[in-house]
Amino acid sequence: MGPLPHLPAAYSFAAKATRGAMAGDLPRVVFVEVTNRCNLSCATCPRTFVAYEAPATLSRDNFLRIVRQFPDMQRAVLHGIGEPLLNPDLPRMIADLKRRGITVLFNTNATLLTDQWARALVASGLDEIRCSLDAAEPATFEKIRGRPLLPIAIRNLQRLTETQRELEATNPRISIWMTGLRENIGQLPDLVRLAARVGVREVHLQRMVYYLDHPESPGLLGSGHALLEDHAARAESSIAEAEDMARELGVTLTASGASAPRQMLESTRQREPRPWAACLRPWSTAYVTANGNCLPCCMGPFATRDYAALRMGNLFEQDFSAIWNNEKYRAWRHALLSDHPPRACQGCGTHWSL
Repeated sequence: MGPLPHLPAAYSFAAKATRGAMAGDLPRVVFVEVTNRCNLSCATCPRTFVAYEAPATLSRDNFLRIVRQFPDMQRAVLHGIGEPLLNPDLPRMIADLKRRGITVLFNTNATLLTDQWARALVASGLDEIRCSLDAAEPATFEKIRGRPLLPIAIRNLQRLTETQRELEATNPRISIWMTGLRENIGQLPDLVRLAARVGVREVHLQRMVYYLDHPESPGLLGSGHALLEDHAARAESSIAEAEDMARELGVTLTASGASAPRQMLESTRQREPRPWAACLRPWSTAYVTANGNCLPCCMGPFATRDYAALRMGNLFEQDFSAIWNNEKYRAWRHALLSDHPPRACQGCGTHWSL
């Protein structure tokens, strides 16, 4: 999960000049958490250390109940805190959205991406699948992801690209993602090599979102593991090598926000007075959890322990149109445009990318 690397036109309609406490249009980009269960225990994921919500996997009926409330949806992101491939109805959900002409994507850890899944996802019409590896070396993968499954993830990725070629399918677009940490940034060049070896032509680097409001963050969820200014020189060296490798191997290497990886690091040096205020998500994007809770941002659960503050309302209890401009949402937007943003937004634009 995390920042989107290619911001679609669906984001741009919420022009900065017209933003206020009220949002004029329903979201065109919608995150639907199809499950909050996971088969891994990642040291960079709050789910490993705290249960924000009861364990849940969306039924297809509840999924349809959610998506019907977003008539303007153009882009659906079917992940949140959890592994989407644990939901057996996922291919049918994707097909439901494709019949509406919606662009569909999700993140996966790729460890469950069997041949059966590969064929089902190709057949569903899925537009994009993002595979989060976070390492090119097994020991580092296990340290970050909690289980020694890197060889399985690599094998599954290769199977997916082979299945695509066999079926002569152009979709889904396949990419590999790395959440950049001090522990793994040196492996970025090897991750580019790995991508080329298994037939993946895109690698994306994003900075970790972590708790700013908790002095003793668990696992790797702390500033001591993040790519901050005091670590930028080492990160830039690894990125430069990875960029050279990517050009040589024909792999596209980018960072969150459709930026160049080294450009992404510049925010660690920026001293903008209100960097969080550039965010458009509370005007353009919705996040619905597997239990129906509506959050203002996909990054919020990673950025604060104050989960109650993130809950704008529950879509199974009232229609989303009544939630979208309710008192909590209006207060969130107002604060985001002020000198005193919501707690979850305080690190955006400096500690991690928008």
